[in-house]
Amino acid sequence: MTGSRTAARPDPANWTHNPRRVSPRAIFEEDASWPEGHWYEVTRAILETETAEQEVRILETVEYGKILVLDGHLQSAEEDEAIYHEALVQPAMLLHPAPRSVLIVGGGEGATAREALKHPSVSRVVMVDLDAELIAICRQHLPEWHRGALDDPRLELVIADGLDYVAACNERFDVIVLDLVDAFEDGPSEALFSEAFFAEVKRLLAPGGVLAVQAMELNPNGVEDHAVVRRNLRPAFAHVMSYSAMIPSFWSEWGFILAADAPDPAGLTPEEADRRIAARGLALSALDGATLLRMRTLSKPVRDLLAAAGAP
Repeated sequence: MTGSRTAARPDPANWTHNPRRVSPRAIFEEDASWPEGHWYEVTRAILETETAEQEVRILETVEYGKILVLDGHLQSAEEDEAIYHEALVQPAMLLHPAPRSVLIVGGGEGATAREALKHPSVSRVVMVDLDAELIAICRQHLPEWHRGALDDPRLELVIADGLDYVAACNERFDVIVLDLVDAFEDGPSEALFSEAFFAEVKRLLAPGGVLAVQAMELNPNGVEDHAVVRRNLRPAFAHVMSYSAMIPSFWSEWGFILAADAPDPAGLTPEEADRRIAARGLALSALDGATLLRMRTLSKPVRDLLAAAGAP
């Protein structure tokens, strides 16, 4: 995960709706803007600390195993992190015929890098994250997430603000993955979802390159944030495709976006996806061609809401 130092961390009392909000007691989730509550039964606190950038908690839960909580927000859970990380990374990697270089902004747990490094054609992954302490914590306490990826010789760790790194970078990458914390109004990650930032990211893509973005909640009860990301990507890319996956620990269908000039993300058929998975010897637990087709088939209510929000 990463943020930006260009804005102060928002007061938790002012945070808007987020279905991943975890209470300070870490056993009850409640959001005053919605008439519902979510409970996570915690058996023990593995770690509770603060880095220079954020509050970090790793908790053991009954239902989801270990969970990573940053600034009170659930980021990922042992039980279903593979669903999230495969959904975020693999569609972009499979769309590219032979990805060699990958840039990840965020992804401190190491699972995003893990998914990219599964591809035998990959020779270099650059992972940019603001919080070196978080990476060290995840290396020690979340081996189930990174599975050794943080020590892979093909991985280059860069401790930097994502905005600053992208602005200064003159390299080109076949695939770029933005695994960012959710955007809040005036929050530290808001600029990382802006039209200006996406234009800078586009500059770093090699010809035929693909961008994948974690794009927040996407279901009939919440498309507003996703619609903003979709609208902000449109000026820079010829093709912008939303897709989603159900993440049980998030209590929601979660949104992602692929953006590219060519190829068109919608052109990857389930049959071709399965062929590439087999040819590359990928061990995937949550994604295949049929799943990819389901993920990019948005429901009519969601499509209608995106259209109403100016992001059809």
